[in-house]
Amino acid sequence: MELSMMLDYAGDDPRRAADEAAALESAGLDAVWVAEAWGFDSPTIMGYLAARTERMRIGSAIMNVYSRTPGLIAQTAAGLDALSGGRALLGLGASGPQVVEGWHGKPYDRPLGRTRETVELCRRIWRRETIDHHGITDMPLPPEKGGRHGKPLKILTRPVRDTIPVYIASLGPANVRLTAEIADGWLPTLFIPEKAASVWGGPLAEGAAGRPPELGPLHTVAGGLLAIGEDAAAVRERARPQIALYVGGMGAVGKNFYNDLAVAYGYGDAARRIQELYLAGRTRDAAAAVPDEFCELMTLCGPEGYVRERVEAFREAGVTMLNITPVGPESARLIETVKNWL
Repeated sequence: MELSMMLDYAGDDPRRAADEAAALESAGLDAVWVAEAWGFDSPTIMGYLAARTERMRIGSAIMNVYSRTPGLIAQTAAGLDALSGGRALLGLGASGPQVVEGWHGKPYDRPLGRTRETVELCRRIWRRETIDHHGITDMPLPPEKGGRHGKPLKILTRPVRDTIPVYIASLGPANVRLTAEIADGWLPTLFIPEKAASVWGGPLAEGAAGRPPELGPLHTVAGGLLAIGEDAAAVRERARPQIALYVGGMGAVGKNFYNDLAVAYGYGDAARRIQELYLAGRTRDAAAAVPDEFCELMTLCGPEGYVRERVEAFREAGVTMLNITPVGPESARLIETVKNWL
């Protein structure tokens, strides 16, 4: 099992956050993931991280498949791979209608088809194939759609690698099935190891049945807040606002994938209450409504022996890269400790 962390720049200072993450490379951190949502773009920060690090891999978590063309996504990943000397990880996803339509002004249509097509085109572009593709995306744009001067092209520069690992963020059965079929890795959100098999076991197995052998086993990236100590269990409380944001605020009623996941986990009544409170603007009450068990099972907070048990629970659930958020002033010590267990 490898160890990674999600870059936290909630304080609006991405350079400081990136510097702190880069300093953890020597503690044993294997990778850092950079979110985007509707905040700072991830490629800019990833390029900065590439310049500040030497060994750890750098991934997007995630770039959505609507706001950039497949060609630009492939170029961006190839550029990062070149700057980092072959350390790029491309995390992709459909995101959700609230972001895609509200922020990017694009219709949220055909998420599975767009994801599959983007992955296919990225891999072809990195192999320096001349692209003549017509599907959701046309390369080149044909005359019947307004094209006048385009011709099939291949990437001008030579990528460092002709295969950059592609990770897909997915939650719903159809999307998880697609991930297990075509992706190098999986980026689930709000992952509870004890409940993962009952929610995703079927789709993962179905997707794996059609998986090309050359892809090898599917890698899974999941984890949560990390704190070790006799009083560290209290740190779980910090997970409440995030869970409430996703379950309650990421989408409208009936259009929230994270709320659906909470229901599938068995927290149906709580999920409905959290969403009701969050959408009414009562965010603190929504956080308070998150079940204690939910906070505990998706974090790694407590005495050392307990945290080691949590690490093993994630391992047994198929997690191959433990993605942690260290809490407290001694992040390097926490990472060194957990890295020695892996």
